Amino acid sequence: MTEANTPEEKTNPITPDHVENAEALLGIEFTPAERQQMLETLANRLGQYEAIRNTPLDNSIPMALQFSVAVDDPQPADVPRAYPMSAQPPVTRPDNLEDVAFYTVTQLAELIRTQQVTSVELTEMYLDRLHRYNEVLQCVVSFTDDLAMEQARRADAEIAQGYYRGPLHGIPWGAKDLLATKGYKTTWGAMPYRDQSIDMDATVVQRLEAAGAVLIAKLTMGALAYGDIWFGGTTKNPWDINEGSSGSSAGPGSATAAGLVGFSIGTETMGSIVSPSTRCGISGLRPTFGRVSRNGAMALCWSMDKIGPMCRSVEDCALVFSAIYGPDGQDLTITPQPFNWNPALDPHSLRIGYIPQAFEMPAEPVTQRPDGTEIDIEDTRHYYATNAAVLDVMRDQGFDLVPIELPNTDMNALYVILLAEAAAAFDEITRNHSDDTMQWQEDNAWPNSFRAARFIPAVEYINANRIRTQLMRDMAQVMQSIDVFIVPSFEANALQITNYTGHPTVVVPDGFTRRNTPQSISFIGGLYKEAETLAVAKAYQDATDWHKRYPTVPLT
Repeated sequence: MTEANTPEEKTNPITPDHVENAEALLGIEFTPAERQQMLETLANRLGQYEAIRNTPLDNSIPMALQFSVAVDDPQPADVPRAYPMSAQPPVTRPDNLEDVAFYTVTQLAELIRTQQVTSVELTEMYLDRLHRYNEVLQCVVSFTDDLAMEQARRADAEIAQGYYRGPLHGIPWGAKDLLATKGYKTTWGAMPYRDQSIDMDATVVQRLEAAGAVLIAKLTMGALAYGDIWFGGTTKNPWDINEGSSGSSAGPGSATAAGLVGFSIGTETMGSIVSPSTRCGISGLRPTFGRVSRNGAMALCWSMDKIGPMCRSVEDCALVFSAIYGPDGQDLTITPQPFNWNPALDPHSLRIGYIPQAFEMPAEPVTQRPDGTEIDIEDTRHYYATNAAVLDVMRDQGFDLVPIELPNTDMNALYVILLAEAAAAFDEITRNHSDDTMQWQEDNAWPNSFRAARFIPAVEYINANRIRTQLMRDMAQVMQSIDVFIVPSFEANALQITNYTGHPTVVVPDGFTRRNTPQSISFIGGLYKEAETLAVAKAYQDATDWHKRYPTVPLT
């Protein structure tokens, strides 16, 4: 029994005895240390339940999840796949091929199309850089040299014969290591799965191969899609190797920013494309939920997981998205809405909003982090000034920006959705205690979160999904008056809301911190309006040069 007068029990209504008794009802068993670690998490969960119960829910509001009797889709709808590009200046092969390491896909594609550079040459150059810099950045789980060279030789042979598949043909890319790839391990970044092989190619891998792209590496991810810590270490930010690259698409962010791949594929449930794109200074697209098949991809949260490109320019994201989107007959959440990318679209024809308070420094800014360390006020001023400059750039281009407000929903009420689904996805490692082998074991790491999620009542999960339905309706009202809105990428409310509602986001660099590490801005569009959102983001990117600045990675 726990001592009744311990300091912890004076402030925490939940005791190890409570947890142990609940275990008997659930038919599971945790260790004393695991029970102790869960106490604060379970106490915090009471606040989430209170937020759910304090939200009015009319009986007519259903769950945000819909049951379907269909178990497969034998005739997936065809979608258009076109790869139009904006007018490009002439691209000439440099004397030193490594000088193209930071070229965009549009530039690399012109070198390949005109046969100034072969895919084999490009692949060998990028593989050399991957092997050379990986010791510093820790961004690769598995090198796929043999597969890459096979695909590159095939691309060169096809192009020599006049068969050019499009701008991804012969371009080396890297896959976040939750995408199954036949013949190679798919480790999900976590010790319990470090030797796992899945005998299939994920749909995204298949579609990029069909587009002629060359897979050169399985890139790191935070263990089970959280953070930048994986079983082999911590993936580094190329701009400052003393910090992680953020996650969970840690390897794609790091490798793309460091010029080790032509482009990469990441995934997002709650910030996992936006955050590493921001930290590493690249362009990322988090598509509308249900746009890219997750067949062959690790599931974390079935109702929130999204797959998207991470590149060196907005237009690159559009080209890669063109190759990977659309139904495949496997992932039944995928919708057949077409993606009609038009680089000549005039974004001035679109209605563009912004959230005023997100760009205005508070009269009394936060001066301390949650851990008690002080925040430099000059850093805060610089952050707000950098983001506000984005609005100036857009206005200078003639855009009329409309102020908007997002729904006033208590986001604390919805977090149990992600936690419950994630815990279900990895229930086996919780029950067999192999989660103890994972490298990150702090209170907010997955092992503790999964254990504590065992105690989320089903009623709270269902009601949280009903609140999500109302939030989706409220966001639909907001988006009736605009096509795209602009917000700092780490404005938590917008990031959370749009991950729950499934709206697409394009994140691009918009400057640097006082430590010379990247910052970013996000352009968030209406559902299925990736083309419009990309067009607005491209207009900003065309007017700036932040995406053309690259880090210098030290070698050890």
